[in-house]
Amino acid sequence: MSGQIIGTPSADNLAASVSAATKGKGLPPIHLWNPPFCGDLDIRIARDGVWFYMGTPIGRPALVKLFSSILKREGGKYFLVSPVEKVGIKVDDAPFVAVDFDQIKGNLHFITQVGDRMVAGPDFPIRVERDTNTGEPSPYVLVRNNLEALIDRKSFYRLVEVGVHEIWEGQSWFGLHSKSTFFPIIPSVDLDT
Repeated sequence: MSGQIIGTPSADNLAASVSAATKGKGLPPIHLWNPPFCGDLDIRIARDGVWFYMGTPIGRPALVKLFSSILKREGGKYFLVSPVEKVGIKVDDAPFVAVDFDQIKGNLHFITQVGDRMVAGPDFPIRVERDTNTGEPSPYVLVRNNLEALIDRKSFYRLVEVGVHEIWEGQSWFGLHSKSTFFPIIPSVDLDT
């Protein structure tokens, strides 16, 4: 990622400052960092979870994982933050993709494309949006700090297999259970018979 003008944000500079600050131990304490906004960086996260830098997929999984650990959402916008700079990036849908899940003792354990793990429940809710034109569902699970993962299609189909009908807000809904919480997907009457 050469060719950057000194003083402008670059992906390499951002990665270096985060690596130095965290020494590679767990998630960085981004809630403690309040650096100045330094502009936008040409990074985009596609709907399928692929990260692009200047239009080219980032081929280094360790770099994508590092960047995902410093991702922050403020007012509907996404930023990468380090102790010394904050740069804006584009996210097509959700910044993460839940690529698999296991049902363990009745609870839904998800994993994202960058290795984040969460168990759906009150702290990590599942929600489903439906396209108003097509009715196509887009399911999400919270990963951390108002950052969500789009649940991939194969996982969503598997989730539907473990779904149940339950009364929710006075009517029958088809949905999922995890950690003693019901997550509604679709009203039962809207399911094709």
